[in-house]
Amino acid sequence: MAKTAETVWNNCLKFIEDNISPQAYKTWFEPVLAVKLQDQSLSIQVPSKFFYEWLEEHYFNLLKVALTKEIGKGAKLLYIIKMENRAGSSQSFTEKIPSSHRGKVSSQDVNMKVTSKSPELKNPFVIPGIRNLKIDSQLNANYNFDNFLEGESNRLARSAGKAIANKPGGTSFNPLLVFGGSGLGKTHLAHAIGVDIKEKYPDKTVLYISAEKFTQQYIDSAIKRKNLNDFIHFYQLIDVLIVDDIQLLSGKMKTQEAFFHIFNHLHQNGKQVILTSDKAPVDMQEIEQRLLSRFKWGLSAELQVPDYYTRRKIIESKLYRDGVEMPEDIIDYVAKNIKSNIRELEGAIISLIAHSSFSKTEVDIELAQKIVSNFVRKTKKDVSIDQIQKTVSEYFNMDIETLQSKTRKRHIVQARQIAMYFAKKMTKSSLASIGKQIGSRDHATVLHACKTVDNLQSTDKEFKKYVEDLTSKLKN
Repeated sequence: MAKTAETVWNNCLKFIEDNISPQAYKTWFEPVLAVKLQDQSLSIQVPSKFFYEWLEEHYFNLLKVALTKEIGKGAKLLYIIKMENRAGSSQSFTEKIPSSHRGKVSSQDVNMKVTSKSPELKNPFVIPGIRNLKIDSQLNANYNFDNFLEGESNRLARSAGKAIANKPGGTSFNPLLVFGGSGLGKTHLAHAIGVDIKEKYPDKTVLYISAEKFTQQYIDSAIKRKNLNDFIHFYQLIDVLIVDDIQLLSGKMKTQEAFFHIFNHLHQNGKQVILTSDKAPVDMQEIEQRLLSRFKWGLSAELQVPDYYTRRKIIESKLYRDGVEMPEDIIDYVAKNIKSNIRELEGAIISLIAHSSFSKTEVDIELAQKIVSNFVRKTKKDVSIDQIQKTVSEYFNMDIETLQSKTRKRHIVQARQIAMYFAKKMTKSSLASIGKQIGSRDHATVLHACKTVDNLQSTDKEFKKYVEDLTSKLKN
């Protein structure tokens, strides 16, 4: 006999009724109706948003067990919520929300040898003396692989992250350095790897920390309390260390020294290190070379601006998770017009959802244009390296081939250096990428060009005018 939504739900209810009090069952499960069964997804109708939130918060695990028993391991639950009528409409306003509850990432108990006289320490964020630690991973379970969608812009980094989660410390991606511009998902991916590892290996000690917080801990422990050994020894206990914004260690030589010892110990003992940065290793300044060389031991993966198709997938996923349906032309308009980063893309969608929810009306193209204009207006105009080379070449009355040539004629060299200077200043490309596109130079040549342009601007009035004129042309 083929399963139906009603039979599946009735069997689930029998199991649920046996595991909760009669009053709870009557209050929270009797009003629920089975609506649709498609593949391994069961849709149930609940009376309100509060009802849905209560079930997710208090009965998620029970529902999951019951549904898995009936449908199998890939079982999914979808809530359909009937709301009050839309303004000026006799139709019910409905929301469809997938079950997505994730519990807080569990803490990890660790014993640590005490080297100081202080008797106890509850967690790594209070130094000195450490004993019977309960380490909070500091992971956000909402940042997971389920909602980190794959596209051309992140495929390498995401695939490497999944491989690490399956075998932490056992791949060649150690360390994994994820780099890219703001709002492209570096922090999300770092958390997703940690969350996946904790789900697969509950006994692994995983710790997420920002480089800024790491530095503050170093100052508090090593300088103020003089317990550097405890500080370093604690971090050497971690199985998976995730450090966000590692570029913020720039110029902090003592902190880099401590991190160097921590990194070496973890790497030599098969522990996993994951780093994020807004710069590629080659572009990090005031980071010790011995540390930079270690950052390059594993894999450096860049997150780039998502293409149109990935942006559409992100929007559709966000709408699905929030239980909101939106016309295709609206999705298309937002995806085509917000290109800078994922954070702004999701911000626009949240604004549209808010307008739709509060007014109980459909989103139209006029509203979408208004919302999108608020985000686009705040975003700097994207300038490509090709555009920069074209503008600089035209300004100095030469063609792009001459600009990129190997000639050492002074006026051509200066034009090329200016193009490199603007490419570094106005794009998110790495020094290596800039050098490759402007005459197949290396990153050191680009760095030298930028320093030369900075120096000449302060000593040569005519040269300074060149830069000012080109700045104006490139910004318009």
